[in-house]
Amino acid sequence: MATDYDAPRKNEDEVSEESIEELKSRRSDVGSNSVDEDENDVAEDFELPGADLSNEELTVRVVPRQDDEFTCSECFLVHHISQLAEERDGETICAECAE
Repeated sequence: MATDYDAPRKNEDEVSEESIEELKSRRSDVGSNSVDEDENDVAEDFELPGADLSNEELTVRVVPRQDDEFTCSECFLVHHISQLAEERDGETICAECAE
C-alpha cells in the first residue's frame, strides 16, 4: 500500500475520535459475530477421555540415560546433572523434589 507523505497529518485527538467512532459503528454491526460452523464437523475430531485406542500404535524412540544425567530417587524421572540438588545415602534427588 502506497503512503502519501505529503498529505496533512492528523493530530492525536482527531485519530482517537476517529477510532472511537469506528468502534461505535462496528458495535452496531449485528451480523459480524456469527460464524457458520457445523457442529458435527467439529465433533468428529474431538475424542472423549477413555476412548478406545486399542487399534492405535504408539512408536517412541527410547534413549538410554546419558553420562550427564541421573535418575531422581524420589520422582524416578531422568534429569540433567544440573538439576541435581543433593545426594542422601547414595540416593540422588532432583531440585524439584528437594524443595
